[in-house]
Amino acid sequence: MTINILIVIFIGLASGLAVGSGFVAFLTVLGIIPRLTQLTKTMKMIQHYELAIVLGALTGVLASIRDPVLNLSSYFLIPLGITGGVFFGMLAAALTEVLNVLPILAKRIRLDGELIILIMAIVFGKIFGSIFQWIYFVHH
Repeated sequence: MTINILIVIFIGLASGLAVGSGFVAFLTVLGIIPRLTQLTKTMKMIQHYELAIVLGALTGVLASIRDPVLNLSSYFLIPLGITGGVFFGMLAAALTEVLNVLPILAKRIRLDGELIILIMAIVFGKIFGSIFQWIYFVHH
């Protein structure tokens, strides 16, 4: 029985190390934090940004391990969901801008002059996918 626990601990630590390394590489290679401080003209506060990212990652890890129940009102969850959606949408948009994903994808699928069609397909796909997920998985 103890060998199984040791194997699970090893796999958990190895997985966490791999994901953490990927996250740090993502932030470092793309230069997300310096670019953010440059755009917001808050270069003096770069340590605050870094601390916020570390605390956010630790809070996310603890929340995924402990699975907390917050007992909040449904009305509080609406702005929480909106801000979460805006954050992930902006993160996805920043990644596509930095990596030039859309122009490359448009050339691959031969939509060079019709980039707006590709963008609208992505937008409507996200909208309908979110509605489907909410109706099928959340509302049931």
